[in-house]
Amino acid sequence: MRNLIRFILNNHFFILFILFEIVALTLVFQNNNYQKAFVFNLSRNISGQINSRIFSFRQYLDLYQTNIALEEENVRLRNNLLSSYKQNMRSPGSAEFDSAWVQQYNFIPARVISNSVNKQNNFISINKGAVHGIKPDMAVISHDGIVGVVTGVSDHFASVIPLLNTDLRISSKIKNTGYFGSLHWDGKDPGSALLHEMPHHVTMNTGDTIVTSGFSAIFPEGIRIGTIADFAITGGNFYTVVIDLSTDFRRLNHVYVIENLFRDELLDLERQEGYD
Repeated sequence: MRNLIRFILNNHFFILFILFEIVALTLVFQNNNYQKAFVFNLSRNISGQINSRIFSFRQYLDLYQTNIALEEENVRLRNNLLSSYKQNMRSPGSAEFDSAWVQQYNFIPARVISNSVNKQNNFISINKGAVHGIKPDMAVISHDGIVGVVTGVSDHFASVIPLLNTDLRISSKIKNTGYFGSLHWDGKDPGSALLHEMPHHVTMNTGDTIVTSGFSAIFPEGIRIGTIADFAITGGNFYTVVIDLSTDFRRLNHVYVIENLFRDELLDLERQEGYD
């Protein structure tokens, strides 16, 4: 208390000055419309800026839940696409005829938790595993296109061999002509891959879209891979085609694991026919 009294006594002129200034400014702003409007606009702008910052901060806190909701919505939409179904037709014209559509592909959302792009044999880890329905040899894609194939699975995680791995080959085709070949990465540029076994008589142009052929039990047909950047006959009667990949592996975050619900049936048939 003594310190407070001493402070007031030592600074009473300054304190009186501040009080008189407050009174003077109050009178000015109360009796002059221009100054009153200025203070009102200033306070409104300051309040708006504060509220905007608070709203942005709340949006940031809600971003995680928003991303989860969008991810779930994307999965529902993908699972409802016609391309995820096949027509179940039996003996047209007979009593067994059934034109209903049955689901063939199921999409499971996941997040990338580790990734590499600067090795010859890169690998990706995702945050979903066996308890989420993930199994080896399932396809993995992003919203931009193909990513890779699941190789190893634990209860809660899975490893993926991506397209940026020299051991992976994907059956691919030119979207507008249907001609297909084998796509693989040469271990150099993480933004491009090579398409081989394309016959020299095939008409193609730079910018043509390359998609999965569907000639496997892993990838559905028509998943985007990239576009033709260049092509040349490098030997024999086949082109080597340079593909600009549509997936940016350096920024990979959200992915979808694709379960082929008819995979086991198809593989059993191929084994019976001796396709192995």
